Amino acid sequence: MVQLTATPVSALVDESVHIRATGLTPFQVVSFKASLEDEKRNMFYSQAHYRANEFGEVDLEHASSLGGDYVGVHPMGLFWSLKPEKPLKRLLKRDMMNSPFQVQLKLYDLELLPNNKATSAPKASLTLKRWYVAPGVTRIQVREGHLRGALFLPSGEGQFPGVIDLFGDFGGLVEIRASLLASRGFASLALAYHDYEDLPSNPEVTDLEYFEEAANFLLRHPKVFGSGIGVVSVCKGATIGLSMAIHLKKVTAAVLINGTNFSCGVPQVYRGQIYPPLPYSPQLISTNALGLVEFHQIFKETQVGASQYFFPIEEAQGHLLFIVGEDDKNLNSRAHAEQAIGQLKRHGKNNWTLLSYPGAGHLIEPPYSPLCCASIMHDVKMYWGGEVIPHAAAQEHSWKEIQKFLRKHLIPDVTSQL
Repeated sequence: MVQLTATPVSALVDESVHIRATGLTPFQVVSFKASLEDEKRNMFYSQAHYRANEFGEVDLEHASSLGGDYVGVHPMGLFWSLKPEKPLKRLLKRDMMNSPFQVQLKLYDLELLPNNKATSAPKASLTLKRWYVAPGVTRIQVREGHLRGALFLPSGEGQFPGVIDLFGDFGGLVEIRASLLASRGFASLALAYHDYEDLPSNPEVTDLEYFEEAANFLLRHPKVFGSGIGVVSVCKGATIGLSMAIHLKKVTAAVLINGTNFSCGVPQVYRGQIYPPLPYSPQLISTNALGLVEFHQIFKETQVGASQYFFPIEEAQGHLLFIVGEDDKNLNSRAHAEQAIGQLKRHGKNNWTLLSYPGAGHLIEPPYSPLCCASIMHDVKMYWGGEVIPHAAAQEHSWKEIQKFLRKHLIPDVTSQL
């Protein structure tokens, strides 16, 4: 009898799953197909073909995919290779607390069909639950003063290291990372800063005092260590996160994923100080053969000799973790990180770490998240870049490093206080 097993069946999305098929004919070739329906009823699919061993077993921990959406030994390939049925759809969970993503996993005789459309009944199937919150994590809607967001607190009495989580120009409130960080022991504030509730859709400036208010809010919380907080940020959020590390002394650790050391689009202001946006070259916006827009070269000419636009990054007293996707097609993130690090080096600073990933795109997310290489944002068909396998590897490695970095710099050293 053919059996399909997965351990664990219910887990956090950043946890790996051990998938096995047994009871097959020795050396039989079979197709594994995974599917997921998001909260907007968009479908995502993946498939991979495997040959059973002499015992009629396929163990994805050790077996090599012969083809499909990936080739080689990739135990979690069916998850990170999920693709939208309709192009340009991004898999993004909205309701963290009440429901998991459900992944349907099915096993078939070998089928080489487009779009994962099966023509026969599966030999075995099961449903996997993928959660964004661990048991005991609480979510508190934040509407205090000007702040809008959601605070996720780990289970237990605390205190916990505190983190502010920032996404980019996408807008709204994105909670996927903050909820997972809380599941890993961090008090995490997913902070919206435009296009959410009563926040402006297109602010004319980025006012750092809003983010200072968020930092003070988190530092005052009785379950958060008051010695300092961290920031985890991507794209425009990383530009803001860097400014927070420069100007807010209680920001002692900043994770900066594919960001810049200068303002983009609109000025950034803080207590009367204005950082104007770096001009860009609109003629360097390109559209590729797929009709997708690439912005990664727009600062290539204007960044040269533009030191007056760069933030005084050398004033940051906390620690900086730069994470770069070298195949980023939205920003030339490698060049921007190198500029920032060069500026730090010239001032004798060594409070930085660089993780640079060949083949990774702009949207580096928690592990096993499907690569989103293109989607629509503000009515523009954006190309984010990334190659499926190296991008997946970057997500898995960077997530571990992010947590190690935050714990190192946010959890007080008790021995030093004795």
